[in-house]
Amino acid sequence: MTLSAVTHAEMAAPLAALLPARRGDAWTVGEAPYAIRPHAATSRLTNGRHTLFVVEQADRIAVYADRPGLFPSTPDVVVDATDPAPALTLAARVLRSVLPDLDRDQARKTGRTKGWDQVLSDRAGELVEVGFAVIDHGGHAVPAEGVNGPGLMWTASTGGTWGLWVYGLNRDVVLTYEGPVSGLYGFLPAVTTPYAGHAEDHAGSAFTRNLTDRLPQLRPVDDSEVQFGARREPSGWIALPAADEPTDPADDDQRVVAEISSLGVDLLLTTVAYLV
Repeated sequence: MTLSAVTHAEMAAPLAALLPARRGDAWTVGEAPYAIRPHAATSRLTNGRHTLFVVEQADRIAVYADRPGLFPSTPDVVVDATDPAPALTLAARVLRSVLPDLDRDQARKTGRTKGWDQVLSDRAGELVEVGFAVIDHGGHAVPAEGVNGPGLMWTASTGGTWGLWVYGLNRDVVLTYEGPVSGLYGFLPAVTTPYAGHAEDHAGSAFTRNLTDRLPQLRPVDDSEVQFGARREPSGWIALPAADEPTDPADDDQRVVAEISSLGVDLLLTTVAYLV
């Protein structure tokens, strides 16, 4: 199929507008070099780092990630055409799972070809991006050194302390928190999906019920801890700071510790207002 035969997908530009610029490089919309689905409007989105294809058919809108050496035959995200806010739904799913997955693929390739020290350097550059975003939103991020690698720390207006760290052999980015539980109320709904469990799963202590009643993304592990997340999406836990702390009190000022992994930098850049 020729370029002229591949018509633009109407949802491409709204989606591109919802994805963050990286180091000044915004997402742009262009011609798709080939058709992925017959007779479907298709556009190519790129920010110079990653490339996505938006494909629109009568009943659905799909996003395909461009992975080197592979034809994009299986969609990474599919949204029903009747979705009341399809661009927002697409952007949320792309930010939560597609872009972090592409970042992990790129990190593995860089590790094989250039060594893991280069991956660490790349991750450190991403921390700087987030640090400037925190500053732009009125926070004060300072460099820190963690047990496993470099990081950033800052204090939110709620009084909680956030840390962003490079962890592990794959140099994943991990977000930590220590402070009043209310400091998590804005951020978690923006980065996780509701837990597809049952009402009885929310049984537990006053501490866990306070969290699961407020945030359907959470599921209790025991009386002092809840978990959240899905495979290849942001995941983590919230717990009381010590195992012997009472689980009966349950209010917004209760002190907790939390950790969130599998976060992409793009997702952090779009949700940083909840972190300050």
